[in-house]
Amino acid sequence: MTDLVIRPLVAGEETLFDSMPDPLPQLRQVAYADGLAGGGFRPENTWVALRAGRVVGRAAWVLPPGAVGDPWLERFDLAAEPALGAALLRAAHEALGGPRRYYAAMPAHWRRRPEVLAVMKAPMAAARLAGLVERGERLRCSWTGAPLPAASGRYKFRPAVDAAEINALVARVADPDVLTGREMALAVGGVDLATDPLAWLTGPVGEWRVALHAGEPVGLVGTAGQACYPLIAYLGLLDDAVRGELLAEAVGVLAYGGAREVVADVDAHRVAVVAELERTGFRQLRSRIVFEPAGD
Repeated sequence: MTDLVIRPLVAGEETLFDSMPDPLPQLRQVAYADGLAGGGFRPENTWVALRAGRVVGRAAWVLPPGAVGDPWLERFDLAAEPALGAALLRAAHEALGGPRRYYAAMPAHWRRRPEVLAVMKAPMAAARLAGLVERGERLRCSWTGAPLPAASGRYKFRPAVDAAEINALVARVADPDVLTGREMALAVGGVDLATDPLAWLTGPVGEWRVALHAGEPVGLVGTAGQACYPLIAYLGLLDDAVRGELLAEAVGVLAYGGAREVVADVDAHRVAVVAELERTGFRQLRSRIVFEPAGD
C-alpha cells in the first residue's frame, strides 16, 4: 500500500467523493451533494482512500445540524481489500475521537442477491477489522397504494385524547413493534422513541390512534404525515391480535390525508411484525446492518 493516501476531504474538493462510481445505484439514499447542502455531511467528516490518485474507498459520517449525539457512518464504499478499508476507518476514528456507529445500508433481501453480497462483503469485513461489532438489522418497508385488508369489526379506533393518554399507554408497552426513525431521534434529539415518543413526534396529538376492544385500549399508533415520507413512527400493542387492523387503520388515515407512500421501520428479527406489514401491503425497501463500537 505504498501508493496509498488516506485523508479527509478539504473544502472545495467535495466532488472527489462522487468520482467513485456508486456500487449500489438501486439503493434509495441521500445523495452526497444533497447531504452537504443540508449540512449533515461535511468535508472534514468525509474520508477517502486514494491509490495512484484514484478513490478506492470513501466514508462519510453524518450529523444533522443541531444534533446532540455523535456522527455516524452513513456511506462507506470500498473497491479494494478489507484491510485498506479498515485502515481508512481507523484513521477517521482517531480524528473523530473514537469509533462511531455504522449503518451498512443495502437493498432489501440482500442475502439472496449475489450482486449485493459481492459489493457489501468488503466494507462489512473492513468494519469488523476496525473493531466494529454487528448488533442487529433494521428493515425499512414501504406501502405504495396496495389495497388494505378489511376490518373485522372486532376493534374500534379513535384519536388519542391527549398527551397524558399517549404517555400512559406507551409506559405499558414493553417492546414497540414499529419505531421509524429511532436512530435519528436518538442521535439528533437524544430521544428514545420507544419510551418517550412525544419528545420527538411533536405533531398534533390527533395523529395518534388508539385501538379499543370492549372499550379497553389494546394498542396505539403514532403517524407523521409531514415528515420526509409519511410514516408510521410508533406502533405499540397491548394485545398482539390487533396488530394487522391497527396497521391498516394507520395507513388508511395517512392515505385519506393524501399520502401515496407510507414507510415503517422494523427490526428484522421481529418475524411476526414483518409478516403483518407484508399482509398489509408493505414491501421491503432496504436493510441496514447496525455496527457499533465493541465496547458499547
